[in-house]
Amino acid sequence: MNIGFDGKTVIVTGAAHGFGRAIALGFASRGANVHICDVNEAGLKETATLCGAGTLAHLLDVGDRAAVQTVVAAIEAQSGAVDILVNNAGGVRGQVGRPIEEISEEDWHTIFDVNLSGTFFMAQAVAPSMKQRKFGRIINISSGAGLGISLTGIQAYASAKAGQIGLTRQLAHELGPWNITVNNVAPGFVRSNPSTEKQWEAMGEEGQAKLLQNIALKRLGHADDIAAMVMFFASDFAGWVSGQVISVDGGK
Repeated sequence: MNIGFDGKTVIVTGAAHGFGRAIALGFASRGANVHICDVNEAGLKETATLCGAGTLAHLLDVGDRAAVQTVVAAIEAQSGAVDILVNNAGGVRGQVGRPIEEISEEDWHTIFDVNLSGTFFMAQAVAPSMKQRKFGRIINISSGAGLGISLTGIQAYASAKAGQIGLTRQLAHELGPWNITVNNVAPGFVRSNPSTEKQWEAMGEEGQAKLLQNIALKRLGHADDIAAMVMFFASDFAGWVSGQVISVDGGK
């Protein structure tokens, strides 16, 4: 199966490291015009360098609707309509699991802003041009936490990712008449960024062994495994696939 994206314009959010970087590299290596977004300026520049000259970086907080509208408009003015949007921005924003009574309003909203509101704002910004052209691919990156529970015990993260999965299904039906597909990748635990490295270390040997024992393949995956599923959803091979959530987790 040869998948290519020559001439396609792609936006990848949360591209400073981890899944986002692997996804951006996947599109860049397959001929796409890639625009990467993140709040991490240093990591964003590293990803752009790795991807090559055809990749442009944009400093963006996806939880800021006005900023999202401005950046997407600039991308469309420069590269034409966006063909593919990958909503990868997310994470726990430095938080750790705590009892429900200790969670502040700010803690709750901070995680929702990037994991759910940002996904909505980005999709909202690209939808008009996708509708006009009657073509589009939107791929959201959720988490196993959105289908079950958060390994870290962070209530807002599990809730936001579950909400993103619901949004995926809703948008698939709303945008489907314009030949826009909306799908979701739910990764299992992957050591792909500083946060997941801290989580891995915090598990200790016993916790790590237990995690691996609960995976059918008895091993952790890689960021490239997540990127591969994104490439499929974005390709012509998935032209009649929409509203789906695929777990890429080694089997549970």
